Amino acid sequence: MDATTLVSVDDLRAVIGDPRLVILDARFSLDDEQWGERDYLEGHIPGALYADTATHLAGEIVPGVTGRRPFPEPDVFARQLGAWGIGDDTQVVAYDADGGLMSAARVWLMLRWMGHDRVAVLDGGWQAWTESGAPIETDVRTPEPTTFTTRLRRELLVEVDEVDVARQRPLTCVFDSRGEEGYHGRGVYHDPVRGHIAGAGLADRAHTLNADKHFRSPDELRAHYESLIGDQQPEDIIFYCGSGITAAQNVLAMTLAGLPGSRMYVGSWSEWITGPRRPTEL
Repeated sequence: MDATTLVSVDDLRAVIGDPRLVILDARFSLDDEQWGERDYLEGHIPGALYADTATHLAGEIVPGVTGRRPFPEPDVFARQLGAWGIGDDTQVVAYDADGGLMSAARVWLMLRWMGHDRVAVLDGGWQAWTESGAPIETDVRTPEPTTFTTRLRRELLVEVDEVDVARQRPLTCVFDSRGEEGYHGRGVYHDPVRGHIAGAGLADRAHTLNADKHFRSPDELRAHYESLIGDQQPEDIIFYCGSGITAAQNVLAMTLAGLPGSRMYVGSWSEWITGPRRPTEL
């Protein structure tokens, strides 16, 4: 397997047990941060290791400075990848509850940020795996540690100052990946301020999926994004969300659409609002 965006259930089943494969279970809930690991222990794809968004996939939170889910320091994350047995030639597949709507796409983006291309998301996630009748297990395996070589790609991410400049451009190029309710400051919120970054458009990441929680076709995704960004270059497009998790779904979907190069503002809304003078809208 040499997958860099998505893999199907059938393709993953065909390589289960390959020593060059590492599967990461990234199930996670903002409302109950222990839920994902509990579900993992009750059953997971054979050989999968649990990747905790709150610990393995996030760095130190600095109150008043960072968002709720900053990336870890590269050297810290490299050690974690090595502890999972991920080396330079490892194929990584990440999955979450369904469709990549939570943390699987963040795993994909983080590995690419670290310079690792052989990483993909399981299309349809855990839901698709179980509905297919594919095997599951409860054993927690101990991986063989290795060394991960970091080749950091800082250009995949943007910082708050660049977002502040980009949001003021005549053409909308900063997009909020939350749903319409979150964009307009309604519904359940995990932050003390409601609304969205002033000047940002809406690109609900749920629109990247079909009703069965599989990704839409590349042609459908391309039409979707072109309706949002017009003839702008993908490199000009910035996605954010509440805390820097789900925006990665849009970056992945843009790549699937044949529009690679969009970037993510990891600090997202939860970092933006730490600056009281940064403008917001409802």
